[in-house]
Amino acid sequence: MTREFNGRIALDIRDSVPDWAAFLPDKAPQGAPNVLVVLYDDTGCAAWSPYGGRIQMPTMQRLADNGLTYSQWHTTALCSPTRSTFLTGRNHHMNGFASISESSTGFPGYSSHIPPSCAPMAGVLRDAGWSTFWVGKNHNVPVDAWTMGASKKEWPLGMGYDRFYGFIGGETNQWFPDLAEDNHYIDQPYKPEDGYHLSKDLADKALQFIRDAKQSEPDKPWYLWFCPGANHAPHHAPQDYIDKYKGVFDDGYEAYREWVLARMIEKGILPADTELTEINPMTEGTFAPADAVRPWDSLSAEEKQLFCRMAEVYAAFSEYTDAQVGRIVDYLESSGQLDNTIIFYCADNGASGEGSPNGSVNEGKFFNNWPDTMAENLKHLNDLGTPNTYNHYPTGWAAAFSTPYRMFKRYVYQGGVCDPLVIHWPAGMKARGEVRHQYHHSTDIVPTILDVCGVTMPEVVNGVEQTPLAGVSMRYSFDGADAPTRKETQYYEMFGNRGIWRKGWKAVTEHGPILGKGAFDKDRWQLFHTDVDRSEAHDLAAEHPEKVKELADLWMAEAKANNVLPLNDLAAAGKDLQEFLALEFHVPVPPSGQYVYYPGTSEVPERSAANVHAVSYKVLAEIDVADRAEGVIFAAGSRFGGHSLFIKDGTLTYAYNFLGIPPETRISAPAPGPGKHIVGVEFTKERTGERMESYGPCKLYIDDQVVAEQELRTMTGHFALCGEGLCIGYDGGDAVSSEYTPRFEFTGGEIVKVVFDVADDAYVDVEQHLAAAMARD
Repeated sequence: MTREFNGRIALDIRDSVPDWAAFLPDKAPQGAPNVLVVLYDDTGCAAWSPYGGRIQMPTMQRLADNGLTYSQWHTTALCSPTRSTFLTGRNHHMNGFASISESSTGFPGYSSHIPPSCAPMAGVLRDAGWSTFWVGKNHNVPVDAWTMGASKKEWPLGMGYDRFYGFIGGETNQWFPDLAEDNHYIDQPYKPEDGYHLSKDLADKALQFIRDAKQSEPDKPWYLWFCPGANHAPHHAPQDYIDKYKGVFDDGYEAYREWVLARMIEKGILPADTELTEINPMTEGTFAPADAVRPWDSLSAEEKQLFCRMAEVYAAFSEYTDAQVGRIVDYLESSGQLDNTIIFYCADNGASGEGSPNGSVNEGKFFNNWPDTMAENLKHLNDLGTPNTYNHYPTGWAAAFSTPYRMFKRYVYQGGVCDPLVIHWPAGMKARGEVRHQYHHSTDIVPTILDVCGVTMPEVVNGVEQTPLAGVSMRYSFDGADAPTRKETQYYEMFGNRGIWRKGWKAVTEHGPILGKGAFDKDRWQLFHTDVDRSEAHDLAAEHPEKVKELADLWMAEAKANNVLPLNDLAAAGKDLQEFLALEFHVPVPPSGQYVYYPGTSEVPERSAANVHAVSYKVLAEIDVADRAEGVIFAAGSRFGGHSLFIKDGTLTYAYNFLGIPPETRISAPAPGPGKHIVGVEFTKERTGERMESYGPCKLYIDDQVVAEQELRTMTGHFALCGEGLCIGYDGGDAVSSEYTPRFEFTGGEIVKVVFDVADDAYVDVEQHLAAAMARD
């Protein structure tokens, strides 16, 4: 930070006095700690071994044994919103993150743009003398800024981080991730057949960042935000870790709930009188059928086998990632940094119910309104966790891993917002292996970090007056097992579902956050005394109407103060979808309806590329063929949904991969000879199926001739939940077609340009796109 110059400047340098202190950056206070935050996705408290679950987490357990485990730490119930609170220390609506980036709307609390009045903590720490690193998942770049041509002001480096390595969206394929480094997209360094898995790659990069910093600045502390893809779908893990869990979940999710509750009580996570709640406790008609749980005893033997394997793969993914975190912890110990590194090991929301009651071998089906049939799922039983599937467990396991609470991710009951947190800091806490029961929230992490680092959040940053931090420091609880909770109030809101906690009481609305029934003033408030009813098993609203009114009024006051209004429950709300989509950010369609792309440029994120879903479209490429031309002309998506145009073995082929369901459609003809040619396809949408898929003829062109034609079925939602966008001259990430392996770069000629034309049908039937937008939470 530049300070006032206190030297002397004369005509002659020999008569002048320098002042280096005016120019050198601030140094952190003597003895200041390093900070490591490990933030998983989609994990309920009942999943992990430190809390009594069956998923073994040796690294987390090691930290818990030498640190503190928090039993009442809470989040926002969704990914991007929670992560925004880790960025700034303000509530999620104040950060513009009421929901995920992809479902942003043009209101202050919903824009996915963090305002300058909520400056990120990383920039404050950097100015105070810390190196700052972000490794892994982002999902806080606004959806309108995902492209290479967009401003990078709200990418990690613009948010105060010295280095970034990871993925921008909400999820990615763990075997073929969509990677970015600093301010640009990159290819993965090696392939699965060579031992690649994203969790390992992220740990490698985190270690590199720390080592590089310490090599040149050994006395400078660092802050690392480590955000693996685990435990978000797709659940991908090495086979040896999957094999470790064979048979572990064979008793089923209902039995697991009974078993794990006893374990959580035994470990002191929950009071002895804690009761199980119902698996689906909401009033009939107020929650989506996709969130229902199939009773275990109603399943066939094959279904039970499939569901157990899905849980085994999820567990393997979690433990394998914990092992990678362990490599970082081992390095900190061997390098003498562990004792004075404060570590927060936690998750961003409850277990995910997005696998639907039947689970999925390709999560993209759910978000394209296409059912996973049990027959098709069973075919992939032995593929679960491998590059051949994009799998997610059924809702029953979401309920089990959120034991003993109601519901799971996306709901503001405890099942959605109560999450695991372990804090480890031997140099700064005397307690070892203890449980803390003070009520806290993700907004309390930033104040805690600043407190232990001896840094104060400035009142003005870059000339902008700052919104006060929303949380309180948790440091008082480190050695104060019986210290009263210093947090007094915390509001919740997600998709119109509202909650408010105040000094041991919590009110929650019965509202259909997915069905979107509206009429918020007609919602019934439930009331729970969480000091004596940790699981929210008993609704006391009828007994204490005055307390309900008090909390409902308080919720409204908090909502007005935090940009929560207007409430939005239009998401996936049937007839209201078009109204919702009109509020979303859309890439403007050029007046011509044509998008022109050139080779040699970075992958274009799908949400920023030409829309070819549920519409008619043309794609024409100008190529100059030399001798033996071969390779991909354009590709978008992956084996789980996508399309590509390529030349192989003297044949021009347009391949359309419908949700990874074999066989992929291929329209082919002999490739053109040497010279300049226009090649491409034209799809004409003629009808819509019962699940909103589109049908019509697709013609393959060489110059002005139709050389092949075939009926085509196209998807309604996005190709790639994992972010694999449009590539020109190669197929990045996982290959769309089984006819070739990844990349398959175009050789033996030149691609001049590729033109996508949606002029006659731009954004027709786009109401079905919302489900795909919601996939990346």
